[in-house]
Amino acid sequence: MNKHMKAHYDVVIIGSGAAGLTLALHLPNHLSVAMICKESPLESSSYYAQGGVAAVLDEYDSIQAHVDDTLIAGDGLCDLDAVSFVVEQSPSIIDWLVDLGVDFDTRVSKSGRAEFHLTQEGGHRHRRVIHAADATGREITERLSDALGRRSNTDFLTNHIAIDLITGNQLGESNKAVRGVYTLDLNTLSAHTFSCNHLVLATGGASKVYLYTSNPDTASGDGIAMAWRAGCRVANLEFNQFHPTCLYHPSARSYLISEALRGEGARLLLPDGAPFMQKFDDRGELASRDIVARAIDFEMKRLGCDHVLLDISHEPSDKIRQHFPNIYEKCLAHGFDLTQGPIPIVPAAHYTCGGVVTDLAGRTDIQNLYAIGEVSYTGLHGANRMASNSLLECMVFGRSTAAAILGDRPTLPTTNDIPAWDASQVSRSSEDILLAHNWDELRRLMWDYVGIVRSNRRLLRAQRRIQLLQQEINDYYAHHTVNRDLLELRNLAQVAELIVRSALSRKESRGLHFNVDYPEAMETAETTILTPSNYMP
Repeated sequence: MNKHMKAHYDVVIIGSGAAGLTLALHLPNHLSVAMICKESPLESSSYYAQGGVAAVLDEYDSIQAHVDDTLIAGDGLCDLDAVSFVVEQSPSIIDWLVDLGVDFDTRVSKSGRAEFHLTQEGGHRHRRVIHAADATGREITERLSDALGRRSNTDFLTNHIAIDLITGNQLGESNKAVRGVYTLDLNTLSAHTFSCNHLVLATGGASKVYLYTSNPDTASGDGIAMAWRAGCRVANLEFNQFHPTCLYHPSARSYLISEALRGEGARLLLPDGAPFMQKFDDRGELASRDIVARAIDFEMKRLGCDHVLLDISHEPSDKIRQHFPNIYEKCLAHGFDLTQGPIPIVPAAHYTCGGVVTDLAGRTDIQNLYAIGEVSYTGLHGANRMASNSLLECMVFGRSTAAAILGDRPTLPTTNDIPAWDASQVSRSSEDILLAHNWDELRRLMWDYVGIVRSNRRLLRAQRRIQLLQQEINDYYAHHTVNRDLLELRNLAQVAELIVRSALSRKESRGLHFNVDYPEAMETAETTILTPSNYMP
């Protein structure tokens, strides 16, 4: 690829998880599509999703029950229209995936016929989670990627990271429609310009802002930060979901232990082997993730211990190895046998429930700019995401946004001259230790001050320090050539500031946001919406 390459596409998709892949597959062949991938095309949170897809597939279940469970988990902040929109499409999404060859687990029913094996996870009153063993995300993204690879209209631009969006007003135009994106080729460290008629953010969440996370390194809040800088509103960023159960081991890098284990009978225990979840919720281990994560956090702080235990060894060994083969092998590699005894676990940052404000077709505040998947805020998750609704969300909104793109006519630019990325006034840094230090400090202070349990004092301390870090990062950005670490740190610092600002504005505890200074929920639930100074309705 040539230095300072310029190219034009009908649609540019930033991100290659389930949302971006689904969108691309629903676009017609006559549209030229570029998919910008920070690493390989399959490196995304979707790929690592273990549990499954929540869908109404059995006669004992109903759309209304799934809607009601989602609303309860969302603790008063879900948008009913968004929840109904997503849940009602769950059966057709599963049909589509099966047609693509996704190999979901099956079982033989009592009547002797083959049927999907459905499991139950926290917050669901029924077994409605369809899965492919304990690697559902991998199975789905591989089949979606295979299908997209058979098409000729999509270019995969691997090892590219987006720098910033390009909008009409930045080019002196009267409107604020999206015009394209600047990217950095991580192989050559040269910047490129991609213009487009429609641009889709499918960049995932921002859990890398925390010291401990179950997410891959790509989850650095890029889409949220870029959309905010371009003038889009964001909402509910104070609601950060911590997965209750990640393997506690120095070399496991917060390996996620699927909630489906608890759905199949796993129990949470204190280090001395005593169960504790019934003290916090009548549903015990099947309480929603926010309750389970806070219970674990409370017990760890009360006892001063580094972890608690998760035990499924009382279940038949064959069942464990059949339903959780990858988790079983991963734990075994670290010296723990799921079939013989408990494993040590801790919570870790897992999902960003808020994001860029969109409608039900992925449209943002900027014309022809869309956001889908974890980067977006649609009102589906409210104050807490219910398990296995996220993969479903990716595919539902991938499909609806593709339809919107076909119906939304692009705003014609008044100029076709998008300037190349200008690096003439910056130099290569000889002190990257400054970046490394700020990386570590930002993630540690977010973990310590803006974690599972918060207080006004800790939030204000975090806010002051983040502001100083942003000044240092922006000064570094203005004077030095960009690289992946700098771009991700700049984006994470921006998202951290938005998370803290959102948390300080909520004078209550609700869902995933618990503030010891406001332990009770207010009578009326209100969505937190932040508006940038350059917002143009």
